[in-house]
This record gives sequence, structure tokens and C-alpha cells, in this order.
Amino acid sequence: MTQPVDDLTAERLAAALRCVTISSDVPDEVEDAAFTQLSAHLEQSFPLVHAALDLERFGHSRLYRWRGAEPDRVAAILLAHQDVVPVDDPQRWTHPPFAGVVDDEFIWGRGAIDDKSRVLAILEAVEAALTAGIRPQHTIFLAFGHDEEVFGDTGAVRMAQHLRERGVRADLLLDEGGVITEGVVDGIEQPVATVMLGEKGYATVRLSVSEVGGHSSMPGKQTAVGRIARAVSRLQDHPMPLRMTPVTADMLSRVRAALPTARRGLLGLAGLAAPLITRMMAAQPQTEALVRTTTAPTVIRGGVKANVLPQHAEALVNFRILPGDSIATVLEHCRKVVRDKGVRIETEGMCSEPTAHPRTGPMFDMIADIARAVVPGIAVTTGIVPGATDSRHYHDLAATRCNFAPIVVGERDIASIHGTDERLSRVNYARLIEFNRRLIAELAHSTNSAPQTSGADA
Repeated sequence: MTQPVDDLTAERLAAALRCVTISSDVPDEVEDAAFTQLSAHLEQSFPLVHAALDLERFGHSRLYRWRGAEPDRVAAILLAHQDVVPVDDPQRWTHPPFAGVVDDEFIWGRGAIDDKSRVLAILEAVEAALTAGIRPQHTIFLAFGHDEEVFGDTGAVRMAQHLRERGVRADLLLDEGGVITEGVVDGIEQPVATVMLGEKGYATVRLSVSEVGGHSSMPGKQTAVGRIARAVSRLQDHPMPLRMTPVTADMLSRVRAALPTARRGLLGLAGLAAPLITRMMAAQPQTEALVRTTTAPTVIRGGVKANVLPQHAEALVNFRILPGDSIATVLEHCRKVVRDKGVRIETEGMCSEPTAHPRTGPMFDMIADIARAVVPGIAVTTGIVPGATDSRHYHDLAATRCNFAPIVVGERDIASIHGTDERLSRVNYARLIEFNRRLIAELAHSTNSAPQTSGADA
């Protein structure tokens, strides 16, 4: 049974949570002092890491290279991010969100789960390995972005391109995304570890309408606000079709043994029963995201006064794109469903196509085995991250991509990510450190990977 982390280890994470590293897509609004504070804390807390590993900075992002005995071979690229999202209402928190409170059970604060715990856990594991005199057989990169929450343009994008220009090709890319859920998967009593194999795409579609305007006492047949409202309603009422992807089919086949008998039999006919299974999965938001490109109207604007017909109205609709769909098919769907040539339809801001490899292999098996060792009794399956992570920028740089952290979470924990009362238990943090310690030990002795492109020592 995993023992909770001690006070000194918990305090190192808590000190990182006190650094208010809120990311911003406006460069002038980035809290430089907070990132500088976090940098100093990391360098003070992990002296061997910063003495033995090469460190390159890309803004506030940090790319470490741990040279292996065979430096031109790359075992892994381990990703995590230092930035956090803002806090909407601090008064609703049990403890102030950036106070870094540690009690007997939890480490509290924004970033405790997403994602400073992974930054610190990786560094804890590498520091321990260096203390023990371990040197990896093949090179390991650690890439800690500073703007993941705003798409990674100046952090992960630059670090990934830097590695690409070096010709780096790793056996494993590991990032956040999957966890071990407890009481979340309907019908399964044992905890389920979901090692994600990629992520959905991302697109925000902007709908806009321009009208003549005028006095509200003499409206025409339709107003700008009415047209936008109708367009949004049509998109929400007519979502994109349900579909079983190879990743989801693999996920279901792996959890089949843990299901009740009746459901197990249904999954045994997954090829024939796919339409029924996808409809069942669509009944819950958490599982609907696995079988559909989701539609989420998030912003609607229009009008300046109650008695003035608006000349302009617009709405933003966010789509998370299932593999097999694309940004182009989302736009085509919007035009087909809205059926109004007066509504302009275009993408807004950053977009990304889905990235998923429906393949497993030795590296996936290694991650699964370590997860079982750290948290005995779990069922291990695959999946796809419904949100966006930095790993999409590195997707072509590794033979195997996994998104996973071995923390056991329930619905309350999931709701706290980007929400209220984000916290990580001492036991979960110990699991996270132990997982990375075991991973590094495995990677340090790994010599069975396929030949790679040279460039790690460039």
C-alpha cells in the first residue's frame, strides 16, 4: 500500500502552488515574476537535476536533456506544464487557491492536479535517480511548458520544433490526460486506469450576422439576435453523428472483463452492436465525448439597448473533434445545419486537428505494468483525451504516445480541475512520484527499442 508523501516532499509541491503562474495568450499579461519565482524554487529544490542535466529555456518553458550512455538514442520525452488557469471565485475555496496549504491528507491549490504535481513528481524521481547514481542508457528529455492552458504557442510549439530540427525521435512521449477513475465508469466497481493514446481536435466556430438595425417598435421578420439564436439552437439540436473509433473500440474491449455479464456479452458483439453501444455511451457527457465530435455553444453577443434593433450579433461554438472528423468537416456540418446564408461561419482563434494512434506496444505495456504495480487491482484500458494538451505539438516525435498519470480520482476531483478546491492527496502524490521513479528505472535499463534517427546529441 502506497504511503503518503512526507512533509518536506509535500511542501516542495505546495511552494510551487504558491507561485501564481497564470498563463495568458497576451504576452504583456504573463506574470513573469511568478514564473521566475517558480524557476528559482525548482533549481533550489532539485540541485542534482540542475547540475547534471542540460537546460534550455524557451521563454519560461524549460527543456531538460538527460544524456544517456548512448546519447544519440532517445528513450522518452516526458511532458508537463507549469502554468495554471485563473480562479473564478476565490471565496468559494476551502483554502485560498494560491496559498499552497498542506494538511494531513491533501495538498491544496490551483495546479495541484493540473499540472504542477507532474512537473515536481518528475523532478523528484530524476533527483532520486541521480542520488542513486543512475544514468539512462538512452537520452531522456523533460519538457515543461509555460503556456499549455493557452495552446502552447510560445512554449511547447517552440520546444517541439527545436527537437524536430535536431532529428529527435523517441520511443515514448508521455503527458497528462488519463488518470485512474473510481466510481466514474458505470457498472465497473474496480478502479479503471485510462492510458490515453491521443486527443480530440479543437475548433471554435464563430457565427455572425449583420442587419440594418432600427427601432424595436418596428421590427422586421427577423433580427440579428434572432438569427444567431436560431443558428445556435440548430447546432445544439443537431450534433455531429455518433461514431465508434478504433481507439474507443479498443478501450471497450479492454474493460470488457470488468463489466457485469450482460454488458460483457453486448461488447462481445461490438462490431454488430456498435450503433447501440454508441447510443448508450451518448447518454452521459463523459462517455458521449468518446463517440462524437461534441458541440458546445459558449458565447453569444448582440444588441446595445432593449429598444434598439441590433445591427450585429455573434456566437462562439466550441467543438472537440473526434478522430476521423476534421476542422473542415466541422465547418461543413455547421453550414449544412444552420441553413442560413446570412450567417457567416468561420473558425475563431487557435484550432487543432485530432491526433490519435490506435496502437499499443511495448511502451504502452510498460506504462500499464507500472500503473498496476503502483495501484494494484486496477483495470487498464485505452482512450482519447477529450481536451487539448501540449503533447499534440510533439505527436510526430515518438513511436508511442501515452497520456496518463497514476492518480486515483473521483467525480469531485475531476470537477476541481479548472474548478473550485483543486487538491491532490498526499497518497496520490506519492503514487505519482513512485510511478515516475519506476518509469525512469525502466527507461534507464531499456536497450530493446528500434533504431532511431540520430540527433539527440546535436
